[in-house]
Amino acid sequence: MSDHRLTNIVKSLPASIPFVAPEEHERIVGQKFSARLGANENCYGPSPKVLEAIKNLSVDIWKYPDPTAHDLKKVLANFYNIPDTNIVIGEGIDALLGYLVRLFVQVGDNVVTSNGSYPTFNYHVEGFGGQLFKCDYLDDKEDLQSLIDTASKTKAKLVYISNPNNPMGTWTRGEQIVSLLDKLPNDSLLILDEAYAEFAPDEAKVPIFLNDPRMIRFRTFSKAYGVAGARIGYGIGNEELIAEFDKIRNHFGNSLLSQVAAIAAIKDQRYLSEIVKKISLGREEIYQIAQSNGLSAIPSATNFVAIDCGKDGKFADQIMNGLLEAKLFVRKPVVAPLDRTIRVTVGRDEEIDLLKNVLPDVLKALR
Repeated sequence: MSDHRLTNIVKSLPASIPFVAPEEHERIVGQKFSARLGANENCYGPSPKVLEAIKNLSVDIWKYPDPTAHDLKKVLANFYNIPDTNIVIGEGIDALLGYLVRLFVQVGDNVVTSNGSYPTFNYHVEGFGGQLFKCDYLDDKEDLQSLIDTASKTKAKLVYISNPNNPMGTWTRGEQIVSLLDKLPNDSLLILDEAYAEFAPDEAKVPIFLNDPRMIRFRTFSKAYGVAGARIGYGIGNEELIAEFDKIRNHFGNSLLSQVAAIAAIKDQRYLSEIVKKISLGREEIYQIAQSNGLSAIPSATNFVAIDCGKDGKFADQIMNGLLEAKLFVRKPVVAPLDRTIRVTVGRDEEIDLLKNVLPDVLKALR
């Protein structure tokens, strides 16, 4: 195909996507996974009230969705006790990051993130011709001082941080995030990705600064709320910044069913509490499995655990591949030294039992 009509940016990009889906792995090897522990999904699924709401509204699927997501915004505004004008709805954090980058990044603009952090953000920045500056992790956490120094040196437009962190599961105290915000250049916008916030301890919570134009935070219904397939998330920020999204977002991006699913999910906080407890117990079990196999688990504030395999990335790759061959889907970081770990999602009892049974054999074959 002739590419003469493509933009120069697109011509320069590799033909790749940030993630290879488990379904693609299954197609490659020709068999289904017995345990799906690599995508950090909520294996328990959504609240029964979410499923009921979807079922009840399914007869209206012929209708276009409300492009303003009015009802969902009102529910979220009531939940957080904030004006709905401070909320933007999007097709998960992935899409919202893409919209934000489109709002801010032109060719050559500098953006700061952590080396090995969520790759979809990088994907968007590169797609708009931005220049990425990546700061190495420090003790398996994002290095706040390095982010500050690099943002100051490069005059970065955007600074990205996730709390709790993906892929390591570690977390930063809320007051440290506030301090980071105060130390960044005045012209930098801090992007706070809180995809795993519902699992985090209270010390990781960051106050909502509605009138501060220096920060925007994103949350999702894909993790704790268990509706990853619906593709819906939201951002909270300064009213003027939030209004800018209407200029460029996909106005019919959130389907009728995704909106009603999110409304039902946020209203059922009792179910959410039950899920968070189950995930906490599941993390402890994965910690024990790692320890019993001579490995160590990094303390996590998410629904996954990064298991330190004790050597380098090559050894961790071998462990991951062994688990994949045993029909257990997991992922791992790709950037050293984070790549010494494998990342295991907290699953159902039978899935964790499979990990418990398979991991010793995988390790025995490698040692």
